[in-house]
Amino acid sequence: MKKRVVVALGHRALGTTFPEQQKAVRSSAVILADLIEDGAQLIITHSNAPQVGMIHTAMSEFAKFHETNGAPLSVCSAMSQGYIGFDIQNALRTELLKRGIYRTVATVLTQVTADPYDETFYHPVKIIGRYLTEEEAAAEEKKGNFVTEEPGKGFRRIVAAPKPLSIVEIDAINALAAAGQIVIACGGGGIPVLRQGSTLKGASAVIEKDLVSGLLADETDADMLMILTNEEFVNIRYGTSEETSLKHITPDEARVHIANQEFGENKMLPKIEASVNFVSRKQGRQAVITSIDHALDAYRGKTGTVISY
Repeated sequence: MKKRVVVALGHRALGTTFPEQQKAVRSSAVILADLIEDGAQLIITHSNAPQVGMIHTAMSEFAKFHETNGAPLSVCSAMSQGYIGFDIQNALRTELLKRGIYRTVATVLTQVTADPYDETFYHPVKIIGRYLTEEEAAAEEKKGNFVTEEPGKGFRRIVAAPKPLSIVEIDAINALAAAGQIVIACGGGGIPVLRQGSTLKGASAVIEKDLVSGLLADETDADMLMILTNEEFVNIRYGTSEETSLKHITPDEARVHIANQEFGENKMLPKIEASVNFVSRKQGRQAVITSIDHALDAYRGKTGTVISY
């Protein structure tokens, strides 16, 4: 029996520029192909912070010089899903063909709903796009957008990071996975949308990709959620003399560490929360957090921080 695995790729697996990304995904494709050869049925998701920021900046500059409106953030998110998925699916397809494996790799542009009354819409924290002048910042605020000032550097636009409620295209993702295809979905946390009757309206927000990865793993009934980051293990009390690597913890133990604020709030905490949520919803599930270099060994149970009962 193949094991269904949702793999969440971090920044390192993608690079930050067009040339970096093409080079990085070729290396990442080798690791993903190793997992497939070892029996994993993959559903792939990925980060997009540098890419969506680059697209947003480019579209804003275009709008400035052509006296038109810039692209909404939801559209920029969709663009990033498309071109990141394009590079991943082609690199992985090529690597699989080299090994004599004939499988379709498909990217699904994925929308993720958020609650319009999520409190983060009133307290945005995610920085997006280039530095703005004081005049540009005032214009953004006039539109109803939020900005923050970085002393000596300028102003930056900030957006909300609401929690994900549901994955709109989940039936399509499940149908492809059930047919044995390799699916790339929910890139960058998905395209954030708000339900308005029967209409979906793009939201000026960025949904936390790790929380969406856990939701994707749950709604595809995966056996394993694998979050790939920069470190082989999750460390608590990071950067102190009491820093400790975690090898295996239960969801209950993880909740104690969370309550004691022992994880980095913006980096590791969402990964732990996503893992705990996924594992807690059904018996027999497992989450593992490790570096991309150790992905195969982590899949085989030899390394990484494992969250399970």
